[in-house]
Amino acid sequence: MTTPYTHTRTHTTHTPLPIAPAALAQLRDRDDAGRPCAPFVDQEGGAPLRCCLRPVAPGERIALVSYAPLRRWAAETGAAPGAYDEQGPVFIHADPCAGPTEAPGGYPFSRAGALRTVRRYSAEGHIVGGRLLEIPEDEEQGFDAAFAEAFADPRVALVHVRAVEYGCFHFEVRRQDTA
Repeated sequence: MTTPYTHTRTHTTHTPLPIAPAALAQLRDRDDAGRPCAPFVDQEGGAPLRCCLRPVAPGERIALVSYAPLRRWAAETGAAPGAYDEQGPVFIHADPCAGPTEAPGGYPFSRAGALRTVRRYSAEGHIVGGRLLEIPEDEEQGFDAAFAEAFADPRVALVHVRAVEYGCFHFEVRRQDTA
């Protein structure tokens, strides 16, 4: 069962990335804090799934796991984030899923008025700035402007979007090669 979010991906300037399948397989065994996965059925739904970049539908089997996105990116790239490495809670499907669908798109977990941090990281994995984004009525344009501002700095290799309320990681956007 899928419950898509409400925008069209074809209009998105930057690509929001879900948690990679290999990382999900590991998180479904043990999370980044070393705890075993503890699946449950979410009767209410609505929580943001980082594997599919959509809300949980009522009745889906999910897990709340600790995830260290910068640590995993650093392992791929050879970066050394040091003290900037952090982990936090994210919801994922408890069982393998197909990931984001191609038709729904835009920027996930986006609603006008919500507050997000747009945190910028260098190729070394160090924070090189960020900003608070109050998502405007034109949600996509608001994110596009925040990412354009971030990637205008040549030091920025990666951007994380997080919720202000709980600090939860929502998704990442990587610098796109222009070769």
